[in-house]
Amino acid sequence: MGSFVNLPGVVCAIGQDRRHRIMDLLEQGRDLSWEAEVGARALWRRPRPRAETAEREAGRGSRQRLNPLTPCGSMARQVPVPAPSHRSEDRQLRSRYRVDNVPAKLRIPFLVYGYVFAGFWFTWILLLRLTLRIRVTGAENVPNGSNFILCQWHETGPLAIETWAPRLPSYLHQQPHAWIVHSDWYTKPVWIVLSLVGVDRLVSASKGNGRIGAAEEIVSYLKQGYSTFVTPDGPKGPARTLKKGVLHMAVQSGVPILPVRISANRCYRTDSWDRKMQPLPFSTIDVEVGAPITVTTSNFDECIEALTAALG
Repeated sequence: MGSFVNLPGVVCAIGQDRRHRIMDLLEQGRDLSWEAEVGARALWRRPRPRAETAEREAGRGSRQRLNPLTPCGSMARQVPVPAPSHRSEDRQLRSRYRVDNVPAKLRIPFLVYGYVFAGFWFTWILLLRLTLRIRVTGAENVPNGSNFILCQWHETGPLAIETWAPRLPSYLHQQPHAWIVHSDWYTKPVWIVLSLVGVDRLVSASKGNGRIGAAEEIVSYLKQGYSTFVTPDGPKGPARTLKKGVLHMAVQSGVPILPVRISANRCYRTDSWDRKMQPLPFSTIDVEVGAPITVTTSNFDECIEALTAALG
């Protein structure tokens, strides 16, 4: 019957003779990495009783498994090794294709998915819109005859869609619109719905050098007289934490930022990172348009605080 000898960070299953040999080598300062590897493999591959094998097979679905290279006799020191995450695999699958690079063999089912889902979604938006009451204050703050950067928190996106349907409201539709949209293939219904409500140009978030390239294209549209829509805490948060991208876009284009607060008296929140607000039927949505904020290089830091306060 072999005995176990603790080596730094490894486990060896050895007999008495080899145990004495290893102790002698340790005293001589010899490198035992090969011995450690062989011992660890022997321990890992040793035959197991049927009961232990069945128990191991039953526990394969657990979220954690023990590290086989933990020193023997030190259960408290065993390091949990996380099981492979299916979320990362799902995320890679979802991000494999974009709305602009779906292969030809998947193009037809991709378009069917996009238009069918968007059709049901837009129909639901219209039906829900019939039951909602929308109150807008501060519409006089919208620049008259000039473009702007509409800005609100990411969590209020579903509420905003209800106020835009079936078309962008008159106080926002004074100029053509160009918006950045997520580019993953499953966002195709979002592209279709935004086109239906009146957004003229949709820019993929993967355009050029990622979101930086998309922002540069939006800046060029702003210089041509287009307006845009930005959620400064998107696309992945943290929620209600202002990122400076919208301020840089305002500086480079010379277009003012128009902060907007949206709330509903009856809604439920999703389990997403920003806990999106979904309006319930027969609720009231309040839209508060703040005063435009003009950003320059000299007042950049002050505008960060002003915009955060205006968004609430």
